[in-house]
Amino acid sequence: MPEHKAPVGATDDVDVAAAAVAGVETAAVDTAAVDDVDAVTRAVLTASRVLVAVSARSLAQVEERVTLPQVRMLVVLSTRGATKLVTLADLLQVAPSTAMRMVDRLITAGLADRQTNPGNRRETLLRLTEEGRRTVEDVTARRRAEIATIVERLTPGQRTAIVEALTAFSEAGGEPPVPDVTDGPDGMPHPLGWVDPPTGHDG
Repeated sequence: MPEHKAPVGATDDVDVAAAAVAGVETAAVDTAAVDDVDAVTRAVLTASRVLVAVSARSLAQVEERVTLPQVRMLVVLSTRGATKLVTLADLLQVAPSTAMRMVDRLITAGLADRQTNPGNRRETLLRLTEEGRRTVEDVTARRRAEIATIVERLTPGQRTAIVEALTAFSEAGGEPPVPDVTDGPDGMPHPLGWVDPPTGHDG
């Protein structure tokens, strides 16, 4: 029986077809990955709106006295202790002149004050007053309580899933975890999620 040979180029056509199928499958996988990223991004943005609203409500009691940037300055002073102006400006990613204006407003409001650096008397350190510390603790407690109320509406399974998902998201973003409620000074958590190791002062 004569041997049937594939026409010249037939094998190449099969290879091209197989490659095309593989390309379609790869494209489908890539599209699914993009769609998944988009879906997660939308979900995170939606959740962020909830958290922004919670933060805004937690500031409602103090908004006549301080702005959100000023509250963050109070938070940094709360977690670090007495801090040099240049360090404070660097942590907040603002110009030293901007940080100085914010500090002046906080001092006028009785929420912060200045002290001489005991390690270098030519330097001035900024710190919270007792009223400033109470303000941070109050805002923090209000926000934690409202978030806890939302979390209580979830099932145990949903809570486990959200802890795993948000932990992974925070790690990907390089954000350290917020300590447990009993880990902060006087049993208070580090406020508002802006965590920074506390120090006595910046030398």
